[in-house]
Amino acid sequence: MSNILQFFKNTCFHPLSLTFILFLIFLYKWLNNNPLKSRNQPPSPTKLPILGNLHQLGKFPHRSLYSLSKRYGEVMLIHLGSTPSFVVSSASAACEILKTHDAIFSNRPKSRITSKIIYDGKDIVFSPYGEYWRQIRSICVLQMLSNKKVQSFRKVREEEVTLVIETIKRSEQSPVNLSEIFNAYTSGVLCRTAYGKKYAGEVGTNFKLLLKEFVEVMAVFSMGDFIPWLGWIDQLTGLNNRVDKVAKEFDEFLQHVVQEHLDRKIEKDESEKDFVDILLDVQRENTAALSMDNIKAIVLDMFAAGSDTSYTLLEWAMTELLRHPQVMKKLQDEARGVVREKTMVSEDDLEKMNYLKAVIKEVFRLHPPLPLLLFRYPSQDAKINGYDIAAGTQVIINAWAIQRDPNYWEEPEQFRPERFLNSSVDFKGQDFQLIPFGAGRRGCPGIPFASFQIELAIANLVYSFDWKSANGEEDETSEVPENPGITINRRDPLMAIATLYSCS
Repeated sequence: MSNILQFFKNTCFHPLSLTFILFLIFLYKWLNNNPLKSRNQPPSPTKLPILGNLHQLGKFPHRSLYSLSKRYGEVMLIHLGSTPSFVVSSASAACEILKTHDAIFSNRPKSRITSKIIYDGKDIVFSPYGEYWRQIRSICVLQMLSNKKVQSFRKVREEEVTLVIETIKRSEQSPVNLSEIFNAYTSGVLCRTAYGKKYAGEVGTNFKLLLKEFVEVMAVFSMGDFIPWLGWIDQLTGLNNRVDKVAKEFDEFLQHVVQEHLDRKIEKDESEKDFVDILLDVQRENTAALSMDNIKAIVLDMFAAGSDTSYTLLEWAMTELLRHPQVMKKLQDEARGVVREKTMVSEDDLEKMNYLKAVIKEVFRLHPPLPLLLFRYPSQDAKINGYDIAAGTQVIINAWAIQRDPNYWEEPEQFRPERFLNSSVDFKGQDFQLIPFGAGRRGCPGIPFASFQIELAIANLVYSFDWKSANGEEDETSEVPENPGITINRRDPLMAIATLYSCS
């Protein structure tokens, strides 16, 4: 007995041993203290202390989660640090969230980075679901993105496409950087429609570099978001200072844009008004409806969301056309058959181009610009696919995985636009096997705007030129390296050689 007491004294009261025992107790309680254990939870991969499943995400979370879903199922629960996250990889479960229980799942998780840069959720994308969000969405849908307003920007789109064609003509059969050209095109369209004109350095900053930094910093992993007590690491890595710098520079730019509109003496016709004009009109009619920060947040939203996703889609569309010459030829034949003797494809011609629409759908299927869409969380407990999902659980819908599901798509890894020629499936939020823009209340309201911008550019590129790739051995059998981020671009610029088409 005395030996046992002596062992207990020697072990338990040695400082290092006591620390180790306390750590084991903490670890046991952390692994087993689960208030939801009695509920029917989704399957879940084993998690590490503190990190949870963060270590399993890798550079491309949409691909890593797709691999995990093959092992754990079309719905699963993972832990990103201390944040429980419900991952959906099937159209049926996505339908339950985005349609059946849409109102419950219409909130956005808070993020330190987005709160800092986008005026603490005063925009439309990240604002909490509630009366303010309903108010600004109504303004955006009815006044800024209505069919009539989208049509009023037709001249802007056609002028910017003309600039693209003229730029490529000057290349004289030398390789052209299509990634750079698409970036300039989408930024040009969005600058003119959102802000009223293009900006080229007169605000004291390089707008192109500022936008690039904005997109990059929005994709950075913030330790404070997932493991709050380790948030100090974001200060050590320089992330906090980087976010502060982007927020400050964008605020100065947007303040300059809004002030220019306020100082302008000449009234515009309704058809000529840009997004800032419309929001200032709303503010004049009801001062309490929108503050200056509200206006800046909304136009930043519209610009960033519209330009980066459209640029990404154009880049992947031309990548796939160059990798699949037979598809390119079929699309060129359609465009040239519709347009005939005219110098360019007009927006009136687009309605007659069914194969073009099939190509765009197939690009959206294989390359959704936001492969994990934007995260949501339920405002109350819910049941999805028979599993209990607690209020406040982060919800990740893997559109990239859903759009490759062999239950819905024959040869899902193949680029085959023909699959859409005799199909009613569309990307407008009613067909949950194809949801690159999301669906439900928080689906993207800018689908018509994006569609016109993308279709017009692709139609004119294939109509005006014959193309061949300048990216080495890229063909339909090769993997094209990607860039990690919220939006998934090509890693390397898209280089191609254009030969002017002559209809004679």
